[in-house]
Amino acid sequence: MGLIWDELKHAVPMILHGNPTLFSVIGFTLQVAAIATLIATVIGLPIGLAIGLGRFRGRNVLRALANVSLALPPVLVGVFLFILFLPRAPLGSLNLIWTKRAVFIGQTILALPYIVALTAAAVQGLPAGLLDQARSLGAGRRQLWTFALREARIGVVAAVIAALGTSLSEVAAIAILGGNIYGYDQTLASATLYEVNGGYYADAVAIGLVLIGLIVVLMGSLALLQHQGNGLRLRFWSPA
Repeated sequence: MGLIWDELKHAVPMILHGNPTLFSVIGFTLQVAAIATLIATVIGLPIGLAIGLGRFRGRNVLRALANVSLALPPVLVGVFLFILFLPRAPLGSLNLIWTKRAVFIGQTILALPYIVALTAAAVQGLPAGLLDQARSLGAGRRQLWTFALREARIGVVAAVIAALGTSLSEVAAIAILGGNIYGYDQTLASATLYEVNGGYYADAVAIGLVLIGLIVVLMGSLALLQHQGNGLRLRFWSPA
């Protein structure tokens, strides 16, 4: 316990006094999390809506794949992309190995399943007959998608928060693709690993405290959304 207390006493001043390296890592972490989540949302939201609302063959297979992808080990994603980015690999000409761009790509791929699977589940969880009522009143595809997105918005926002959470806390794929290079492409999670491996425990504790703080804020937002969802009123479609 004495060791832990000593490391905390050294870690807290680093946060309060504005350690430049720490704040640089925080900035890059927020940048990666925001951009990866945004891109994953833009790509994954239409896919999730299509799975949740579609009536095409193979829909159940796609839904199962989306759910399975939630358990995809990040380290496998990192290794697979690393092999693709090697100089003699199909994407080697892009020179992505150990760059920030590789980190963004990896985090986007890891965030995507949360958007797709949880959006589809949120839409499919709407009351039975609600979407059929909208169709019977003449709603087109775009109107139906907008309506479903509005009614399932609590679940959809929760999907975005989950994607943001994995972007904040992931470390394996970042270390593999970005090289976990000090002062260049480290996130809070990968920087914590770096400092621990180097024996700089106070630095690791400081970074970990900031990461925990961000996660607490994120989970608090999710809890607030879930609480608001209890009072959500669903409305039937009415033509304009």
